[in-house]
Amino acid sequence: MRLPATLVRALAGALFGVAIAAGAALAQTPFFVTGTYVITLRGVNVAEAEIGFSDDGDTYRVAVNGNVAGVATLVARGTASLSSAGRSGADGLLSDSFSLTTRTEFENFYLGYEARGGRVTSEMINPPLPPDAERVPLTAAHRRGINDPIAAFLLRAGGLEPEACNRTLRVFTGIERYDMDLAFLEQQEATSQRTGYQGPVMLCSIRYRPISGHFVNSPSTEYLAQSDRFLIWYAPLGTTGFLFPYRMIMGTAYGDLSMILTHLTGI
Repeated sequence: MRLPATLVRALAGALFGVAIAAGAALAQTPFFVTGTYVITLRGVNVAEAEIGFSDDGDTYRVAVNGNVAGVATLVARGTASLSSAGRSGADGLLSDSFSLTTRTEFENFYLGYEARGGRVTSEMINPPLPPDAERVPLTAAHRRGINDPIAAFLLRAGGLEPEACNRTLRVFTGIERYDMDLAFLEQQEATSQRTGYQGPVMLCSIRYRPISGHFVNSPSTEYLAQSDRFLIWYAPLGTTGFLFPYRMIMGTAYGDLSMILTHLTGI
């Protein structure tokens, strides 16, 4: 028995793709912060992720490295790495490059693309995806007006305010194009001493809307599109003027996929 490679890829694309969020117009730059997260599936520890985020006021870079961990190592081995880099401005972050690499005992996979002004200029997938009539075709229009799945969630805002959540993110992963509708739910307080942060947090819901690149009649896609259990908690990132994800829960066909911060340095 082993975890399927598609699940490892889902952990990378769906979870790590929303692994950081940032905001505020008066961020102190330059800075570099790192965070460590534990990822669970149905309450069982399955992965760990380390995230590094740097911003000098003009450009940014994010690196995410994750690996299968806990009880999941009994049935699988796998790693995932993502990178996002581009421009940092008053309106937020805009990706110039994005890449994703996953490795398992049975499969290595890479995708990456370059962009300019929200328009994809080049892309690569290795191994190439085989033609499949069940996959909704990506068009040139789907490669314009987009951001990558990391930069899209790095939000400019004034703090833990409802307006920071109430927006639509237009995401291109290199394989799929989808929208994520964020909506404010409520203010809360994080109190657990077992996590890497205690203090005020903001709870937001996320609604996944597939556009192209996904499979027609895919149970997983349909489940995510209909799910109302896609939640993220944001917290202030020290005095930098940015927000970061304290916790996330995503309902999937495999059960609840959860991420929580365990350590934070650099603030």
